[in-house]
Amino acid sequence: MYAMLVLREHGTPTTSLHDIFRAIIVARIQYASPAWSGRSASDHARLDSLLRRAKRLGHCSDDVPAVQDLFSSADDDFFHQVKSNSKHVLQPYLPDKIDISYQLRTRSHNMT
Repeated sequence: MYAMLVLREHGTPTTSLHDIFRAIIVARIQYASPAWSGRSASDHARLDSLLRRAKRLGHCSDDVPAVQDLFSSADDDFFHQVKSNSKHVLQPYLPDKIDISYQLRTRSHNMT
C-alpha cells in the first residue's frame, strides 16, 4: 500500500495505479487462494478490508470482486485447466465421465 501511495504522489495516472494494483496485489491473492481459501472467516475479512481500503484510497478500481469471489474464480480456472489438459498431473485423479442413456417411454402426443 505504501508503494501505491508513493506512485500516486509521483503523479502516476489512476488507470495505471489500477493496473499495477491488479497485477501485483490481486494476482498475489489469487495465487495464494488455495492456501487462503481454507482459512478462517477473520482472515477473509482482513483481505476484504484490504481491498475496501484500496478502493477507498483510489488504488484499486471498483470492479475488483470480493475475496471470496476471487477465490472461487481461481478455483474454477484451475479446475478448467486440469479438466482440459489431458497431460496434466492431476488428470488421472478426476472421475471418469458417466454416460447415462435414458430409456424414456414414447408419448401418445407430440406436444412438449
